[in-house]
Amino acid sequence: MTEIHTGGCQCGAVRFRVEGPLGRAGICHCRMCQKAFGSWGAPLVTVPVANMTWTREKPDAFRSSPVVARGFCSRCGTPLYMLEDGFDYYDIAIGTLDNPEAAPPTEQVGIESKLSWFDRLPSLPAHSTADDRTAEDLAKLETRQHPDHDTDVWPPK
Repeated sequence: MTEIHTGGCQCGAVRFRVEGPLGRAGICHCRMCQKAFGSWGAPLVTVPVANMTWTREKPDAFRSSPVVARGFCSRCGTPLYMLEDGFDYYDIAIGTLDNPEAAPPTEQVGIESKLSWFDRLPSLPAHSTADDRTAEDLAKLETRQHPDHDTDVWPPK
């Protein structure tokens, strides 16, 4: 039986399917990834282009350098992939997988741009969303994002 991975953007406009195993997973700290993700960097996993199918719409792309395209959802802005010209694999944003636990990072790259405070993140105090919110506040946080599985139609009617 073939290994299957699915995923997509936050709003559900763009969905994808990967047939076969995921590749190398890592965290990129380069400044382009920081800007593309609006964050400290980018958790990415490689996927052969031949194994990837866009199942609901296709992402738009921005050329962040002369040799790199970065795919994103034009509706909700979710960063989806990086594809370097001439490479036969996408670097997919791990958080876009329906099961991001399937791609634990095993390396870090672009560390010349790693933020000075990144390595201290595990030592920060941690608490759940419910720790900071009343039941009334939590009820207001009903998600509008696509669920972590394929749907025939989205948004629901």
